[in-house]
Order: sequence, then structure tokens, then C-alpha cells
Amino acid sequence: MNTFETLGIDGKILSAIKDMGFENPMPIQEKAIPELLKNDSDYICLAQTGTGKTAAFGLPLAQLIDFKSPKAQAIVLCPTRELCMQITGDITNFTKNISGANIVAVYGGASIEGQVNQIKRGAQIIVATPGRMVDIINRKKVDLSEIQWAVLDEADEMLNMGFKEDLDVILSKTSAEKHTWLFSATMAQGVADIARNYMSNAKEISVGKKNQGAENISHIYYVVHARDKYLALKRIADYNPDIYGIIFCRTKIETQMVADHLIKDGYSADCIHGDLSQAQRDSVMKKYRSKTIQMLVATDVAARGIDVDDVTHVINYSLPDEAENYTHRSGRTARAGKSGVSIVITNMKELGKIRFIERIIGKKFIEAKIPTGKEICERQLFSLIDKSINTPINEKEIEPYLPKIFGQLEHLSKEDIIKRLISTEFNRFLEYYKNSNDLAGDRSHSASHSGGNFKRMFISLGRLDGVDKGQLLNILCTGADLTSTSIGRIDLMNSYSFFEVDNKDLEKLKSAFAEHDFKGRKIKIEESEKPADSKRERYGDRDNRGGGEKREFRKFGGDRGGYGGKRDGSGRGSYGGGGDRKSSGGSDRGGDRGSYSGGGESREGGAGSRRDKFAKGSRPRKKF
Repeated sequence: MNTFETLGIDGKILSAIKDMGFENPMPIQEKAIPELLKNDSDYICLAQTGTGKTAAFGLPLAQLIDFKSPKAQAIVLCPTRELCMQITGDITNFTKNISGANIVAVYGGASIEGQVNQIKRGAQIIVATPGRMVDIINRKKVDLSEIQWAVLDEADEMLNMGFKEDLDVILSKTSAEKHTWLFSATMAQGVADIARNYMSNAKEISVGKKNQGAENISHIYYVVHARDKYLALKRIADYNPDIYGIIFCRTKIETQMVADHLIKDGYSADCIHGDLSQAQRDSVMKKYRSKTIQMLVATDVAARGIDVDDVTHVINYSLPDEAENYTHRSGRTARAGKSGVSIVITNMKELGKIRFIERIIGKKFIEAKIPTGKEICERQLFSLIDKSINTPINEKEIEPYLPKIFGQLEHLSKEDIIKRLISTEFNRFLEYYKNSNDLAGDRSHSASHSGGNFKRMFISLGRLDGVDKGQLLNILCTGADLTSTSIGRIDLMNSYSFFEVDNKDLEKLKSAFAEHDFKGRKIKIEESEKPADSKRERYGDRDNRGGGEKREFRKFGGDRGGYGGKRDGSGRGSYGGGGDRKSSGGSDRGGDRGSYSGGGESREGGAGSRRDKFAKGSRPRKKF
């Protein structure tokens, strides 16, 4: 086995990395370091996130740079502030025994004047996010003409985040004779374009196959009804008592909602997304890194650049829009050679996406069944026993209290004491899962709770009010101070919707919404007399051909007429008798799929079709 010394690393740097606890190089380091030290070519290095890429380029830079000169000789570009700070910290540690070494971090959300002053004082290596680097270039406060090495770390991520133009600007300011080292987890088309435009006869170094997921990650998926996703998430968390995970959601709204529900239900969780300030992000990440919180709920963009060791689970609450992003998500676990689990909570409609991801990462997913209440209780019980056995005893501190404790317990047998102590924590799981149902997904269609402890309800909000199922769930839960487990199936119509609520929360819900309004309009909630599987209720809204919705809505005293647009979104929709809104386009089918349609997100305009996004000949990325 190679050591860092056999790879050609100098003594002062060897001493520094030994102090950092590095012993043996990881595969990408073993392959890349000797090649990069030759300093004779451009390189493309492909390796899964979390495999030690920072040291793979940071150690050669630390050895090749002339730290006696104050001029900027290397620039490292990366997608996020967090990654920028991490890279800067690592290279600073690599060079701590080298006199005159100065590595400066340049990123948004901090004083640009302070960063400019640091560069002026002499920075041989600048680590930067593209946007802030361009700002400094435009102010003419940095000279990149003598840059000898340009490192693009997480190149595919920077392209996904829209930094291509910024990269073009930065690289155009550097020397034509420089060497470019491109590091990426996937070989996306944009990465290949950068290699073609900015690199000359680049050599390739790779660990594993292109775009392949890390070997030490297990990929598991659970099939559940869409309405049961949150319940499934809680069961997964309960079944893994020592979970230290990241939960990925698709939108900021969903991220905040999932985090709020987890916190309300007593879980150690928090979230990061684009609506948080940098100070809020830093606070959340500080708690997560210190393991004050166990579960971090995040969007893809917010989680980019997070470098946290020991993440045990990555949970895909929603699959990403682009298949390559799954590789980055799963790469947040199993870092530094450790093992981890990547979980997908999905439904039957998304199984095709699972198969597509399998082809991308070159690994098979294992289908698993959501743990039952009994299995969770058993897992929690033995976890509690293990913790009790392994808890260190502070003999000196506890000794003064022991006589009184023994006195209070002397009437109990050893067996009774064990039962009572275990039950103190265990009883809440027994109570919660006492009457729990199987959450396995139905292989035919999304069924309703239909009866039992749930009541079918009508609400005068629908798609035309600009809400989707997630937003409606949030309105109901926030308005009545409920958790999502109290709400069952939601059937979203155009002018109204139906939903199920736990009988025990029915009166609380009615009372809360008695005076509730939505954007100035009073919300009407009533009990529905129709069975959940009524064909008109389930399918009448989809056809929209003869004012079917009008008949349903009027039954509950509605003041809006039927929606007359065609199913394909091509016709002009209108509201029949008594409508209080006007439509300027087709049905909502043509415009409410923002990620596919050029017609925008307006539910009134139906001009766009799913192909409009690619109408100008642009090559679509790999989407599901």
C-alpha cells in the first residue's frame, strides 16, 4: 500500500498531514497526486463526492506553489461558501509549516472589502465561489495574469448552479500557459464542454466508472402512497435511533414544511434552503456539525458543498429533477471510505425514475418494506438497552445520591427495576405504534383511508387559487395546529378540494377555520357526504367538459361556475354562470408544470406545451 511519502509529498507537508490524522492515501489521492506533481498537463479527475478530492489537488498545490512570492499563482473555484471555507481550511492546514503561505477564501455573504485587502497583502492561492470572484474582477482588484494552476472543484455542480458565464469570465483572465485541473463527481455534458474549451490534451484520472455512485453506499427504496410519505419518513427515523442524516426535498416550501413537522413531532431536526439568511444557514450548520440536531432537511442547492463526516443516511423525500443530482445527494454519506445508506421514499408512478438512476450510477436499488410498529418498538427497545449498557458511570458524582436511590428502590425486585426504567422511554413508542397500520404502497392506485378514523371533508380552495397538495396540507396543518399525520388523502380539484382528517381532530379543524381566510377570501370547510371513491368526485374534475365541477361545487354553496377548458390545454377556458374570476387562456393542464412547460406557472395561461422548453433546439439535460 502506498503512503503519502511514496507518492512524493515533501517533509513539511507530510508533518502537517500527519498532525491532521491522515495515514494512508485514498484511491483518488493515490492516483492523482503523483500525476499532478509532474506538472506537465491538464487533468480531468473523476471521483464520487466525499472521496478525498480536496487533498488530491490541495497537497500537490501546497508543494508546487512558490510561497516566497506574494503573487497569486493558483485559483480554486468551487460552487458554495461552505465548500470554499472547507477547502481553504484544508490547504491552510497542509501548509502550516511553510513560511509565508497565505490562502484566502473569497465568497459571497461576507465583506468584499476585507477579502480584497487579504488578496492585496499577498495570496498565493485564492479559493473562490464564481460569483464573488467575478465581482472582484469587475472592480479590478485582483490580477490573475500569473495564475499557473486553475482548479475547478465540483465542476458539474457549478454548471448545474448556472455559473458557466462566471467561469468563462474568470478563466479568460488567467494565463494561457496555466495548467487546469478539473475535479467532478459526474462527467456531464457541460463538464465535457469546459474540458474542450479550456483544457489542452487533458489526461483523465478516474476512480470507478463515470457518474457511478460510491461502492460503499447501499441504495434502498420504499414504495408508499403519496399521502403517507411523511409517516414513512418518521418510521425510517424511528427504526434507526442513531440516525445522523440529510433529508432532501425538491422545493423550499416542502423543505420548511417537513422540518417544521419533524420538530413539532419531537425529532431533532432543522432545515436549510434558499430563503434563509447566511447567518441562519451558519447557525443551522453549526448545530448539525456538532450533532446537536440529527436530521437536516435541505434542498439540492442549499446542500451543495456540505462536507460533514459520519452522515449515516441520505433520505430522498422527493427525487431530484435531474438524475445526476442523485449522485451528489447520495455522496453526502459514506465519506472518507465509510459506509452509508441512501434511501428513496417513492410511489408506483416514480418507479421508472428509480430504474433510470440505476443505469446512471451502475448500482441496483433494493426494495424494502416500511418497518411495522412492532419492528420499530423492538429496535428502539434494544437500542435503549445498548445505550444503558454503554453509558459511562461517574462513580464520584453519583455516589452521594446512591443511598437515597437504593432506599427508594429497595421494595422492587431487580426485574421490576429493569422493566420500569426501560418503560420510561419505551412506553411512548408502544403507545404511538399501538394501532399502527402497514404503510406499504398500493400497487394499483392511491387509495383513501376510506372510513375508519378519518372523515372526508370539502374545502373551497383548489388549483385555481394557486395551491398544490403540499401547500394545501400546509394551510390545513398550520391553520388548525395539526401535524400532517392528522390529514389523509387530498384530492385537489380546480375550484375546490376534498381531504380526509382524523376524527379526533375534526372539531379542532372546524373551529380553527370558522373565521379563517385565504388572500382575503373566506375559506369554507364542510363535511362531505360522498364516499371517497365516488367516480364523479375522483374523475369529474379531470374531464372538465360540461361544467362537472360546477355541479359539485354548487352542492356546497359555491359561487363559481364550471371550468370549460379542453383537457389538452389548447382551448380557451371559461367560468360558467356566476363565476367571480375570468380566464385568459386554456385549462390549467398547459401551464402548471413549471419544470416542463414554456407556458410559465400561470394556471390561467395555457399557451405552453411540455415541449416548449426545448423548442429552440437546446439539448435537455438527463431528466426523468
